[in-house]
Amino acid sequence: MKKISVYVPQNAVIEAITPAYRCFKTANDFLKQVGKKPMFDVEYVALKKNMAANDGEYIIRIDRQISDVKTTDLVILPALYGDIDEALAANAKAIPWILQMYAKGSELASLCIGAFLLAETGLMDGRKCSTHWSSYNKFREKFPNVEIVDGSVITDEGKLYSSGGANSLWNLLLYLVEKYTERNTAILLSKYFAIDIDRNSQAAFTIFTGQKDHADKEILQAQHFIEKNYPEKITVDELADKVNISRRNFERRFKQATNNTPVEYMQRVRIEAAKRSFEASKKNVAEVMYDVGYTDTKAFRDLFKRITGLTPVEYRNKYNKMADSYEAD
Repeated sequence: MKKISVYVPQNAVIEAITPAYRCFKTANDFLKQVGKKPMFDVEYVALKKNMAANDGEYIIRIDRQISDVKTTDLVILPALYGDIDEALAANAKAIPWILQMYAKGSELASLCIGAFLLAETGLMDGRKCSTHWSSYNKFREKFPNVEIVDGSVITDEGKLYSSGGANSLWNLLLYLVEKYTERNTAILLSKYFAIDIDRNSQAAFTIFTGQKDHADKEILQAQHFIEKNYPEKITVDELADKVNISRRNFERRFKQATNNTPVEYMQRVRIEAAKRSFEASKKNVAEVMYDVGYTDTKAFRDLFKRITGLTPVEYRNKYNKMADSYEAD
């Protein structure tokens, strides 16, 4: 029997707490249906007996306070709610317990931006981690020694697991169920909860808004120029000249400010424009490709898939409801 402790944090997101509890409980139901013994003993644990979630909309009854939990097999760390720094401060007293459980052999799994709480332990330093795509910059700023895996739905670092954003948490839960039981149980759960069991990237859902949360005025000027003129052929030398910075210094400052090279940034802007076009128009792939500044079909397709995880046709078929039919990939 695996002991699953779902930690209910101060500043909790209810949508990230109940799936973990329900997933393992339902796995028990499916195991019993095929004549097997239940595998999971699931509980809610927290710093105190009753915990509020979201803006106090929900009160969660806690099975045990963490001070009473001496051993467990898996600790689930759900997403935090509201201001990240405030949420981390509110849960600071749980960090020694999480570290103690890990030292005693427990596995740890963070869901969505629960990755911040996992990283706060220091256990992820030098390791790979997933979190919600919208929190990448904040996470990198706060935990520079942790490697964010862009677009990843699941990361597995031995006894340390993390999931990407929002519903990606279900993919990690199914992954853990499969690891502890067998694939058939995970497949039954995926069908029951209507989850794509083998989805491995959240890239298709990423909305690129441009990394402008910095104070480098010249780089901001260059970013605005790229976003206004992305269909045109823009060189790095031209961008550096426009802001009166040497190319070498410009590239260094651009990477430091945006976490992208100038070329990568131009690619992200163009692909984001292509995504919006596929979502809202009936243009074919070639038309969209030319609109955003590309002329090589293979290069455009490869870049689009690398950034979004889908081919242009797959993306349009998935997100555009306007067109009656689409060409085959």
